[in-house]
Amino acid sequence: MTANATTTAATPEQTESKNVNLYGRPERIATVERNTAETQITCTVNLDGTGKGVVDTGVPFLDHMIDQIKRHGLFDLDIKCTGDTFIDDHHSVEDTGITLGQAFNKALGDKKGIRRYGHFYAPLDESLTRAVVDLSGRPGLHMDIPFTRSHVGRFDVDLFSEFFYGFVNHSWMTVHLDNLKGKNSHHQIESTFKAFARALRMACEYDERALNTLPSTKEAF
Repeated sequence: MTANATTTAATPEQTESKNVNLYGRPERIATVERNTAETQITCTVNLDGTGKGVVDTGVPFLDHMIDQIKRHGLFDLDIKCTGDTFIDDHHSVEDTGITLGQAFNKALGDKKGIRRYGHFYAPLDESLTRAVVDLSGRPGLHMDIPFTRSHVGRFDVDLFSEFFYGFVNHSWMTVHLDNLKGKNSHHQIESTFKAFARALRMACEYDERALNTLPSTKEAF
């Protein structure tokens, strides 16, 4: 990320809805624009969606993985990234993670009534991955993914962690990702995204028994 990077969030009129969801809470929709010398990104997220939207990051394998978040998390996501992929995919992958994380953080709002924690095991053929999420307000990523090769197609597997570091550090959540079994790097990555999507969905969902309560003994995030 360059020194002259700027991050701008959409105006309240663009991101805040007067509508409410089924729980009587405000709809959780946010739009974030992030423009640097390396990437120009617009991202809109609806946490109470149905898994719709268009993802175009300029990196096809990343699009395929974010589609897993969208579909299995039931989040509506629209992402458009124009980046310097003529150099490599690094900036587009990392900055997409950053922008998506900012959008999730904004959409979560005051976090009242959410479950906060989520976990899921996702198998994909020989691969089995566990994801655990805490919407704690404390960013932290802990990964144990023993990749068996360096690339999936043209996608450098090192960029996998760059996406998640960007996402976690700007969404202010703690995430543990552990590939418990796996030999195919494509399967390792995809099972991780699927497990993450389901765990994140669980963490973002409302707890009907505590709709007006912050899920923290500190009463703050």
